Amino acid sequence: MTTEAQEPSTRERLPSSANAIIAILVGSAFVMILNETIMSVALPALIVDLDITASTAQWLTSGFLLTMAVVIPMCGSLLQRFPVRGVYLTSMALFCAGTVISAVAPGFAVLLAGRIVQACGTAVMVPLLMTMVMTLIPPERRGRTMGTISIVIAVAPAIGPTLSGIILGSLSWRWMFWIVLPIGALALAAGVARLRVADERQRPTPIDPASIPLSAVGFAGLVFGLSLIGESGSGRQAAPAWVPIAVGATALVVFGIRQVQLQRRERAFLDLRPFAYRRFSLSLSLVILGFMALFGAIIMLPLYVQDVLGQSALAAGLVSLPGGILMGVAGPLVGRIYDRLGARLLVIPGSLMLCASLWGFATLSATSPMWEIIGLQTVMMVGLSMMFTPLMTDALGALPESLYTHGSAILTTLQQVAGAAGTALFITVMTKASVSGGAPDLPGVRAAFTVAAVIGVVVVIVGLFTGRRPATAAATPVH
Repeated sequence: MTTEAQEPSTRERLPSSANAIIAILVGSAFVMILNETIMSVALPALIVDLDITASTAQWLTSGFLLTMAVVIPMCGSLLQRFPVRGVYLTSMALFCAGTVISAVAPGFAVLLAGRIVQACGTAVMVPLLMTMVMTLIPPERRGRTMGTISIVIAVAPAIGPTLSGIILGSLSWRWMFWIVLPIGALALAAGVARLRVADERQRPTPIDPASIPLSAVGFAGLVFGLSLIGESGSGRQAAPAWVPIAVGATALVVFGIRQVQLQRRERAFLDLRPFAYRRFSLSLSLVILGFMALFGAIIMLPLYVQDVLGQSALAAGLVSLPGGILMGVAGPLVGRIYDRLGARLLVIPGSLMLCASLWGFATLSATSPMWEIIGLQTVMMVGLSMMFTPLMTDALGALPESLYTHGSAILTTLQQVAGAAGTALFITVMTKASVSGGAPDLPGVRAAFTVAAVIGVVVVIVGLFTGRRPATAAATPVH
């Protein structure tokens, strides 16, 4: 069993291989997370090609996020029970299999099934990556490393629409999967050849059989209910939205009570003790709000550019490219600033940039120039880059090492729930505010961005309470 005294020496033995391990995980996570939003620009084409409604098509994004929200809570236990190499290879194999299924899908149902299989593989990768960073990288360098991870967490979803638009400019939507497949296969081969980690963290704690269905029903119920609200405006709502929301909320309450009981015996399926650390909870709340705004903009901007401005799918995709590039460039720089100065001096101006850009989106018209849209999107992405790296580093850095796996699982789970909830929320608002029978139009898009802008105001207010110095693991929780 690993002791606290032994852990520093473990870190000293790993620096020569740590960079290679992190590089493999970052590359794999990048291509996986790219798939979260690669379908957004393709939605208009898919609506026509598969003969489905906009509210149905959005399940290709929401279903992906929902599956991740169901699977990710298992990661804390999985990473303590199984070797890192085995978890990685299983994750990549699932992702590649789901990519093949999606590429050959004859209709919507099979395409959605392929996306779900992809999501099962993707779900494990980000918690694995975050846990490896916190385990292998010394505290004084974590900010710059997490800055690199921000390229995966936020830049990959941002450039997904660009890649999608480029592909759709001359090829079928199926090529979005055929092009990604070789990259996934190369990542799998690299893992087989190079991924070697001393798994001293393994702790074969029995998995509680009641926690798995409670977690799945809880997260799935909430997001499914939100999506049903979105369908109500189209007249095709399958069931009252409050039913799955109530079932999901109840299941999560029972799940939480169950985890509190189990963690007293060190047997929690998802240990909830990270919430007892103030910095973790505060940073997590800001990440959740930021991801709601990010995914709302990711799904609304392509609809606005194509359906309101009448531009091509390629133009809609290219809108997000400058912001995505700047976010990638800014990530490591932001991480270095965090290592020296802490989160506050980054999060406050970043939140102001996010809020200003969202209010700018809410004022767009049917004749707005493309340069204005690109400018607003770039400001939003740079603002988010100033927030995500410090907040995620601050959240996990405040925890003791024994809670890294569960803290990263909580952080990643709620990111996905926030993304799915943001997507469902903005589609709902757009549908209800639309004057063209639920189809994307200017009033609907403006209403959705106004809601996003209000969320941006909340982000600014909460951001004022972030810490002034980089977080360090506390011996006891801060209540």
